Amino acid sequence: MKKIFFTVVLLCAVTAVQAAVFWRCELPGGIYTVSLSTISSVSVHEYVVDGAARVTELTIGTTGAVVTRFYFLQPLVLKSPIGIGQSVIDKVQERAQDVAGRVEGAGVEPFWKKVVKNYPTTTHAHTVEYRLDNLDDIEKLRKSLETAWRNNSETSIKIGQ
Repeated sequence: MKKIFFTVVLLCAVTAVQAAVFWRCELPGGIYTVSLSTISSVSVHEYVVDGAARVTELTIGTTGAVVTRFYFLQPLVLKSPIGIGQSVIDKVQERAQDVAGRVEGAGVEPFWKKVVKNYPTTTHAHTVEYRLDNLDDIEKLRKSLETAWRNNSETSIKIGQ
């Protein structure tokens, strides 16, 4: 009787390995693939970094050690607290965007468009990060991932290519 039970357990384990279902995402910054059965959480949240940028982030938690983050950064719009000098603030922001556009137009991608890691703190933090070019991409990824996760269906999505 024990031999038959062991065979059934072994067959179930082999079937589970063969039936692994994945969500795959291709981005300009790389490719991310995760087994749907290992996902433990999916969240989207927004926060402000150092009073300078608003971050919208999609985070995927898994049963493994790695956490994956897809995020979109947008500079905070500065507003004069008293209304005086707003045109100066607007001109400074306009000038900064103009300079960034010229650098990008010259074939050089500005550093703020890349994921920045601080060795060893962030490089050893068990995180995989992807920076997205627009806010709509966060929602596209979330919908694709949640649909795949809920339906346990093999899914692939391309963003920004």
